[in-house]
Amino acid sequence: MTKLVVEVHNASDLMPKDGQGSASPFVEVEFDKQRQRTQTKHKDLNPQWNEKLVFNVNHPESLPNKTIDVEVYNDREGGHHKNFLGRVRIYGVSVPISESQANIQHYPLDKRGIFSHIKGEIGLRIYLVPDNGDSYRPPPPPSQETSVNVETPLETPLQEINPNRIDGESEPFIGGGGGEKMFKKKKKEKEVRTFHTIGTRGPAPTQMPSGFETHNAKERPPAVETRRDYAQVGPTTGTVMKMQVPRQNPEFALVETSPPLAARQRYRSGFLRDKTSSTYDLVEPMQYLYVSVVKARDLPVMDITGSLDPYVEAKVGNYRGYTKPLEKNQNPVWNQIFAFSKERLQSNLLEVTLKDKDIGKDDFVGKVNFDLSEVPLRVPPDSPLAPQWYRLEDRHGIKTKGEIMLAVWLGTQADESFPDAWHSDAHNISHVNLANTRAKVYFSPKLYYLRIHVIEAQDLLPFDKGRAPDTYVKVQLGNQLKVTRTSQMRIVNPVWNEELLFVASEPFEDFIIVTVEDRVGPGKVDDLGRVFISVREAYQRHETGKLPDAKWFNLQKPSAAAEEETEKKKEKFSSKIHLGLCLEAGYHVLDESTHFSSDLQPSSKHLRKNNIGFLELGILSAKNLLPLKRNEGRLTDAYCVAKYGNKWVRTRTLLDTLAPRWNEQYTWEVFDPCTVITIGVFDNCHINGKDDARDQRIGKVRIRLSTLETNRVYTHYYPLLVLQPGGLKKYGELQLALRFTCTAFVNMMAQYGRPLLPKMHYVHPISVKHIDLLRYQAMQIVAQRLARAEPPLRRENVEYMLDVDYHMWSLRRSKANFHRIMSVLSGLLAVCRWLDDICYWKNPITTVLVHVLFLMLLCYPELILPTIFLYLFVIGLWNYRFRPRHPSSMDARLSQAEYAHPDELDEEFDTFPTSRPADIVRMRYDRLRSVAGRVQTVVGDLASQLERAQAILNWRDPRATAIFILFSLIWAVFIYITPLQVVAVIVGLYWLRHPRFRGKLPSVPINFFKRLPAKSDMLL
Repeated sequence: MTKLVVEVHNASDLMPKDGQGSASPFVEVEFDKQRQRTQTKHKDLNPQWNEKLVFNVNHPESLPNKTIDVEVYNDREGGHHKNFLGRVRIYGVSVPISESQANIQHYPLDKRGIFSHIKGEIGLRIYLVPDNGDSYRPPPPPSQETSVNVETPLETPLQEINPNRIDGESEPFIGGGGGEKMFKKKKKEKEVRTFHTIGTRGPAPTQMPSGFETHNAKERPPAVETRRDYAQVGPTTGTVMKMQVPRQNPEFALVETSPPLAARQRYRSGFLRDKTSSTYDLVEPMQYLYVSVVKARDLPVMDITGSLDPYVEAKVGNYRGYTKPLEKNQNPVWNQIFAFSKERLQSNLLEVTLKDKDIGKDDFVGKVNFDLSEVPLRVPPDSPLAPQWYRLEDRHGIKTKGEIMLAVWLGTQADESFPDAWHSDAHNISHVNLANTRAKVYFSPKLYYLRIHVIEAQDLLPFDKGRAPDTYVKVQLGNQLKVTRTSQMRIVNPVWNEELLFVASEPFEDFIIVTVEDRVGPGKVDDLGRVFISVREAYQRHETGKLPDAKWFNLQKPSAAAEEETEKKKEKFSSKIHLGLCLEAGYHVLDESTHFSSDLQPSSKHLRKNNIGFLELGILSAKNLLPLKRNEGRLTDAYCVAKYGNKWVRTRTLLDTLAPRWNEQYTWEVFDPCTVITIGVFDNCHINGKDDARDQRIGKVRIRLSTLETNRVYTHYYPLLVLQPGGLKKYGELQLALRFTCTAFVNMMAQYGRPLLPKMHYVHPISVKHIDLLRYQAMQIVAQRLARAEPPLRRENVEYMLDVDYHMWSLRRSKANFHRIMSVLSGLLAVCRWLDDICYWKNPITTVLVHVLFLMLLCYPELILPTIFLYLFVIGLWNYRFRPRHPSSMDARLSQAEYAHPDELDEEFDTFPTSRPADIVRMRYDRLRSVAGRVQTVVGDLASQLERAQAILNWRDPRATAIFILFSLIWAVFIYITPLQVVAVIVGLYWLRHPRFRGKLPSVPINFFKRLPAKSDMLL
């Protein structure tokens, strides 16, 4: 029999209930009518139980439908009386199938009623084990090579997330002494199982001791028995695996964390001060030693030539930072700041040495030493520390010629010098490539839709006077090129009357190039004239009013166009073109998909509404990253990019580590709660000056703001999943802290009744085929503009964050969308099955109650609508208990990515147009034809049913129509002379009649409908 293990570890910040400011808590766990409890911890609001409770799982296949109720009580008078301290309900579908997959989860305690005063959280670890207690399963072989000199912390029962851990360190393991402790069934009353630890440094590499044992646990015989036990529990394991199919792989799930953030501590302690005024309370404070090297003066001459090429070396322990050497300068100015992480400092002495750059060995000029215990602490918003002049000393500590201006202080990442400082994490990067590792904030360019109305032309001069011109207009704006249709009037005064849409960006430096061309023959065209128009000349339309009047522009010959631009020479006669130019400022230019857009504001600042709140994001750390630079002898150089609205942020790059800790916090204004923030993680491939390299994707997280509670701090580890041609791969986990603060609650609630997009999108809508093309053009403009920043936010970053290939065909994505539809319709199908069970009296009590309710509503019809809305209210209130407690994240099962076929993924990642061999393309085409054939059949069946409904009254089948209209007349007379309530009672009771009065054949109305003619027989 399968066992359910509930490990009760600890609780924190419980509500005092004994009247003396404390409590004596204990925990009761109930599962499947089995109840067990822990010991009582007297006078402790932060108790540590570390006990294990084991329950029998009689039917593992029904575990997803069961719940685990955990309740915390205050023990009064030796257990005879108790006060409620909180409860947690956990659903069986979320229980891991083995101990190795289980982690300690901290759940906030819920209230029992509206007037309950509850606070705090409880730490639990829940998993399934076989009857013999052998829950260990051999871990998969490590994906990292043993040559990588990094220690990976073992997943131990006592492990907790230590945000202050230095890269490469591993916490000591506390657990069993090497042998596995087994559970043994006993026929006594329920026993209290307690957590025990045996002090040992660590387990063997191939085994993972549980670290738990029960009071009656006994050690198993040697390995032969263990192997036989594994063989015996095979079928049970298979059953459990079958049970877990509907839910996502636990490896890809969200993990809640509790880092020591100031925001969480203030939230738990109950202080309700203004959270928007606080800064850097969503990240862990990291101490840095800042060294500001400003300049030097009166330096001595060191070379024979009488020159000096000075630079400064700042050294703390094994970490060194260098300024740029300045050639032939005895009064150099550097203005450079160094930041040394305090937790990595291995010395109490800071050495600032000034040297002379030489061809061979650099010459020593002088130095200044600082004792770190005497360095002052600076806390913002204090003003910057004033630098001071220090006399240089020689190697023996004697004052020598020359002075250097320095400022040394201790601070955190909240210091304004932090973003531009040289960090000790980048100590092996040259000054040229150092810019590629810095943290920066970017803003997308302001985009507009440019509407060009090509109306007509006059007095065109074709080269061949004897033939009718076949003209069209080509319009170019930057890299965007669009062509009108050929004019149907083959004359010298053609008319097109066609509108073209482009994407323009401020500061409107581009020119609109309008060219009229004559198609002479296949592949041969004549240029009849062109005109250059500045985008600034276009009229900006903010509202939905009338378009501006069109203007006539002179067309210049291609050779004369350049001359006209340089010399501004006007001709007496020229061809003309009639154009209407308008910059649409009332639209929102879509550079993201509307399904997960982060900005819905119009382009015009005058049409934008006030913000409703703030979004604060703390990018804390990552763990278990994969080494992506093994071939270069390195691990991973990770950085994060976050995008919300028009603001992009990029964290600093942490070099050569698999567990980076950024601890950087950013803030955005929120104008609409129904928006999405995107956070991506990349591996920096430009630290060695490779301009042609592309930063590799590590993963991406999207979080919808409307799913967040206001003023609540969310801290979770998000899985970093990347879909590749070889399948789905997990690259690690990203820890984020998130808080949405609302400053205008009424405006936020009113947003739910307003259109999603600005007014112009509904008054003058843009067709779907144009939206995708314009979105691609907007993405190209954003990528080009951000790539010109320093450090650049490269094209691969922008394309990945904006999902540039979201609209491309994917069989996997099509399956996912189909399953989404079926998941939504499953509720409707469940209602239909419930109604069918009522009609067939599957549950007589329910059917009788439905009869009574039906008759009551017929007697009091005014109660029908109130009953419906009251029922919806009760259902919504009931579902409040099961509301999601965590933000949404990437769902591998919903995306159909876990078990996608390799050929489907290869097709998804294929280029457009395809680059695959002809036989593969033929196979995929045949597969697409088969899928399209099924869709075609379904569409045909739907069309037949609609045509039958249409054929009821169109006399296509005269006998069927005559029967229907005669029946309609009889029913009209019957309903007229019979009260409506009596008719409803007759119809309802007939529909709910007992199965004894039902036949197995289809009813008469269904038979009549299926006999009506459709037009399928008229198809060729």
